[in-house]
Amino acid sequence: MNFKTVAEAFNYYRTKTIQEIEARAKAIESEIAGNPNLEMASVNIELDGLREAKLNLEERGKAQEKLKDWNPITGASFAGTVEIPKGDDIYSAKEYRTAFFKNLLGQELLEGEKAIFEAAKAQTEKRANVFNTQANAASVIPTHTLNEIISKARTMGGLISVARNFAIPANLSVPIGTPSTKAQWHAEGAAVETEKADVSNVKFSAYELIKIFSLSVSSKRMSIDAFESYLVTELTHCIMAAIEESLVNGTGTGQGTGVLSGVTWDTSNSFTFTAAPAYADLTKLIGMLKRGYNNGASFAVNNATLYNRLYGLVDANNRPIFIQNAQTDNVAYVLGKPVIVDDYLPDDTILFGNFSYMGYNLPDGVLVEVSRESSFTKGLVDYRGLAIADTKPLVTEAFVKLSKK
Repeated sequence: MNFKTVAEAFNYYRTKTIQEIEARAKAIESEIAGNPNLEMASVNIELDGLREAKLNLEERGKAQEKLKDWNPITGASFAGTVEIPKGDDIYSAKEYRTAFFKNLLGQELLEGEKAIFEAAKAQTEKRANVFNTQANAASVIPTHTLNEIISKARTMGGLISVARNFAIPANLSVPIGTPSTKAQWHAEGAAVETEKADVSNVKFSAYELIKIFSLSVSSKRMSIDAFESYLVTELTHCIMAAIEESLVNGTGTGQGTGVLSGVTWDTSNSFTFTAAPAYADLTKLIGMLKRGYNNGASFAVNNATLYNRLYGLVDANNRPIFIQNAQTDNVAYVLGKPVIVDDYLPDDTILFGNFSYMGYNLPDGVLVEVSRESSFTKGLVDYRGLAIADTKPLVTEAFVKLSKK
C-alpha cells in the first residue's frame, strides 16, 4: 500500500495485531530484496508507521497488565513486589484493609493482597495467643476500622465519650499523674523545696469480650466499604457498648471495674438525699471534690434522673440551675458544669467528677473470625468478634457521689 504520511500508516496498522505488523514488515523486507527499482520514500513511510503502531500496541499491553493488578478500592498497584510494613504498622496499610475485608467476604485476593495478608498472620498469632481462638483463622481488624469503631462509640455519649482510651499490654502497671501544687514565686538565692510527684499506678487486667453475628451468604457480593460500615456499626453496638456499661457497673470479677464499684464510697466522698436533691446538695457535692479535679469536672446521671431530679431545680433566687445548650441539644449544664447522660447509671444517682480519670484498655484491638460451615444449613456466614478489654477508675479521689437514701 502507498501511504503519503507516517500518521496515515500508523492509523492503518494500529488496529492490527503485533503478529500482522511483523508479517507485513517481513513482506516489505522481501519486496526490497527482490525489486531494486522500488520507491524507497513510500517504503520508509510505511516502515515508520509500522514501528510506531507496534510500539503503541506493546505499551497498551503493558498498561492492561498493570490494570489487572490495580486495586480500585485503595488505588494501590500490586504488580511486582509489595513493600510490607513492619510490626503492627502492617494493620494500618490500605492493602491490608482491603485484604482483610475480602477474606471475610470470601472474595479472591490479588497476589499482592495475599502477600500482605500472609505477612500479617505472624503478628496476628502473637495477639491470638491471648484469645481462646484458632490463630490461623483469626484476623486483626485494620487500624483504620478500629479507630472508626472507637470514634463512633464516643459519639454514643455516656462515660465512654470522655474516658481515656489505652492500648497497653494487660497486667502492666501504668503511672497516672494527678494534679500537683502550683509553682512558687522565687526570691533570688532562696531555697525551694522539692515536691514528690503524686502518681497513681493502674494495672489493667485481661478480660475477654465476644460477639457472634451472622450474614446471608449473599453478603459476598457486598462492597468493601458497605461491609466495613456494617462491621463498624455491629462491633460498636456490642463490644464498645459492653465496655461502656463496664465503665459504670463493672464488678471487677471476670469483667472490668466500674466507677460505682471501683471507688470506696464513704462520708468523705458521698452523701444521700431523702426525697429529692436540693440546690444546697449540689453545691455541697461540688465542694466535696478535691482541688485540682474540678477543672474539667462534669455531672453524670441517667436520663430519668436528669429530668426528674435536676431539670426543675432552682437556686435561692428562684433561677433554674439546669441550662440547655442552645447550640448543641445534647450538652446541658448544671451550675455551669457539663452533664453527661449515661443510662447505665441507676436512678437517683448523681456523680460529679473528672471522668478523664476513668479509663478503658483495648491492648490487642479486635480479632475477627469467619466460619462458613457453622450455619451451612441456614445459608448464613457466622462472624465472631473478640476483644481483650478492661475498665477501671484511674484515680478514685476524682469522683464524688450523691444518691437517694
